Amino acid sequence: MKNIVILVSGSGTNLQRIIDTIDNGEIQNAKISLVVADRECYGLERAKNHHIENILIPRGKNFSSELANVIPKDTDLIVLAGFLSILKPEFCENWTGKMINIHPALLPKFGGKGMWGMNVHHAVIEAKETESGATVHFVTPGIDEGEAILQKSFEVTVEDTAETIAEKVHHIEYEIFPKAINKVLNNVPI
Repeated sequence: MKNIVILVSGSGTNLQRIIDTIDNGEIQNAKISLVVADRECYGLERAKNHHIENILIPRGKNFSSELANVIPKDTDLIVLAGFLSILKPEFCENWTGKMINIHPALLPKFGGKGMWGMNVHHAVIEAKETESGATVHFVTPGIDEGEAILQKSFEVTVEDTAETIAEKVHHIEYEIFPKAINKVLNNVPI
């Protein structure tokens, strides 16, 4: 079994999707060994409800080093699932090729500092983009700069609002995140 550590900051809907797709075999040969949150959030409750070891490490200047101390040595993949803290470059470099993130836009557009959640969707509307989507990418020291693993888009219409885009992006995240995790963990085609 491959061991996954998941980092969360919010309600944990992507965490739940990962749990479900491990259970149904879409993500093969894997288990979640630990869930780490950087703030009190429902993602921790989801982990508890599924009897997954979990820990809260409050955000702060020592967050990355404290995180490094709790990650099991046999971890095969770290998954950022709605995780909002910026990790130190050294931490990212230590996990090169073994840490992925999902971003609610078509990177390289609308990535980087401040581009998270509804900020991204408002920016898409303001830029009058004709498409949006989600990207699963490797984590590097540069924010949202890692190589894309999987990306999927949809058409943005004139009727769309930031809220409707957010809903569409969420559906795409649920579709592509498990596929990308399975690809990275098990080296299988998508």
